[in-house]
Amino acid sequence: MKEFFDRMHTLLGDDFGRYLDTVDKPPYHAVRVNTLKCSADKLRALCPFMGERTPFCKDGYYVTEEKLGKHPLHHAGAFYIQEPSAMSAVTVLGVKKGDRVLDLCAAPGGKSTQIAADLGSTGLLWANEVVRPRAHILLSNIERMGIANAVVSNMDPETLCTRLEGFFDKVLVDAPCSGEGMFRKDREAIEEWSVEHSLSCAVRQKAILESAKKAVRPGGVLVYSTCTFSVDENEGVVEAFLKDNPSFELVDTGESFGEATLCKARRIYPYHGGEGHFVAKFIKKDGDVAPAGVFRYEKPSRRDEFDIIAFVDELLRSNPFEHITVIDDRILELPDTELLPDMTGMNILRAGIKLGDFRRNRIEPHHNLATSLRPELFNRQLKLELSDELVNRYIRGEEISIDSWIRGYAVVSVEGIGLGLGKASDGRLKNKYPKGLRTLSWRI
Repeated sequence: MKEFFDRMHTLLGDDFGRYLDTVDKPPYHAVRVNTLKCSADKLRALCPFMGERTPFCKDGYYVTEEKLGKHPLHHAGAFYIQEPSAMSAVTVLGVKKGDRVLDLCAAPGGKSTQIAADLGSTGLLWANEVVRPRAHILLSNIERMGIANAVVSNMDPETLCTRLEGFFDKVLVDAPCSGEGMFRKDREAIEEWSVEHSLSCAVRQKAILESAKKAVRPGGVLVYSTCTFSVDENEGVVEAFLKDNPSFELVDTGESFGEATLCKARRIYPYHGGEGHFVAKFIKKDGDVAPAGVFRYEKPSRRDEFDIIAFVDELLRSNPFEHITVIDDRILELPDTELLPDMTGMNILRAGIKLGDFRRNRIEPHHNLATSLRPELFNRQLKLELSDELVNRYIRGEEISIDSWIRGYAVVSVEGIGLGLGKASDGRLKNKYPKGLRTLSWRI
């Protein structure tokens, strides 16, 4: 690893000693509050492990616990476990209410879910991941965080961005990289490092940016980020992109965290309070907008509509849905259809919320219902608190004893946040929490 540290010495100069002081220290741990479901004040009151706010995101907080994946409020989507400096890219992106935003390399979903929180259930989030298994992890996190205005796709960046040329107000490219900024979190990764790998990453990053530029509307924003320190993958890629694309201008990020590079981009090192990140922001000055096509909304058939109305009435106090459609026996509530492009022939894993599936003579509600709707909208709710052992039993997939008068599907909530579904009968709640999400107990 001498070559890596020699390169870091050249890069950092007088600050190299500050970096060396961090190498053997434990990595930072943080969470980001999901403001779609929970306020920061509420989460802080419930979670004593939350510490000071990070400098990289207004909703990010350092934590004293290292393993929070089994925590009931994590299951409920009240927070996302995220490396603190990784929150910086979306902060620089500057998402506004009503924006159409593309996260091009989105898995596992940290930045996508941060974008969704900034959108606040307005506009459109398009989260794409080219590697299919990772795309399904992305979809799971979109579901868990209760995001209703998202499209999740599994497509090659070039194909997607050509199809949606000039469609988005904001585009984020958090590019695959050599991961030098994550070496403290992943000690094995440092042993796999090489200059050749870093250079090959730079070639791929430039290609992804060349695809991403097509999806940005004139006047729109393109943000490029990595979690590496490599000049080849950061400044080198930015300079090459600007040279080949005079219609894009590198602009100041408007943020003060980390330190400036190229006068306008930002670098974050461990001594700034995060593992490591690079963020650059471009504005597209001009260009053409190719029509993305008009989305054709197809209502359910009259028979399906009748069954869906009965299904919704059985579960919910009122019908909050405006754009229900049926695709291959899947019942979906779409995002605002006026914001959607023509998606014919595209590999879409999910658009909006999955409400349920048509089965023989019935409709089976989907977990996404519980995660995306407020619990008080349901006709039946099992209200649990963090201190209640029933929370652990539910997350483990066990049946729960309940009042015998409750019958039918019910939402299970923890501290007022939807956790999942169950079906009540004869004083028992049959557990409908997805098997792939069940875990061993969090300590009470």
